[in-house]
Formats: sequence, C-alpha cells, structure tokens
Amino acid sequence: QVQLVESGGGLVQAGGSLRLSCAASGRTFSSYVMGWFRQAPGKEREFVAAISWSGGSTYYADSVKGRFTISRDNAKNTLYLQMNSLKPEDTAVYYCAAAGQVGAMYRISDYNYWGQGTQVTVSS
Repeated sequence: QVQLVESGGGLVQAGGSLRLSCAASGRTFSSYVMGWFRQAPGKEREFVAAISWSGGSTYYADSVKGRFTISRDNAKNTLYLQMNSLKPEDTAVYYCAAAGQVGAMYRISDYNYWGQGTQVTVSS
C-alpha cells in the first residue's frame, strides 16, 4: 500500500504560481501511475493531470493545459504539480492520487490511493 501527503498549497494572487508536492511512502512508488485531482466547493472532484511510472507520458485536463506541469522524482518518492498563471477558477482542494494500473489516466475510479488534500486559493 501507499501513503500520500500533499503540501505546497496556499493563497496566491491571480497570475501567480504555486508548486504542489506529494510525498509517497513505500518501495513501490516508481511502479505507480500518479495523478492530481481537484475539488471546488459545490463541485465534483475532477481530473487535473497524470504521469506514467517512467515520467515519459503525461496527460492534462484542457482547463490547465499550458499552465500546469506535472512531474515526478522517483528517487525522492515525490510527485509535483507546477501551477503557473493561476486563475480564480483554479481555487480548489488539490489531491494527489496513485494507481498501480489504469484504464484511463483521467478516471478517478482507477486510482486506489489518495492524499488528504491541500487547499489552493487564487484571489482576484
């Protein structure tokens, strides 16, 4: 099993940047597909970005493409989400997730392990 802990959230002005981190425990980290999801108040949780175990394949939601970058450092058992040009509509709780096997990288139901979430608030 995998334990995930997010960090790096906070309050930022529109147009600013934040870098989220997700620390994963376990020797099997490198074999997991990793993803970021977010949930705004009153909304369902939605896919943001995902990355393959090797880091060679990434996938982004259209709403964040060109602004967010997902990466992973398997040696450090850490997943990252670099968020640039932030907008008020990016305000949400951001969750790190892991899956040993996925049918589609954007599917919430394919992820087995979840972090506690970290709040990102973008002010105008």
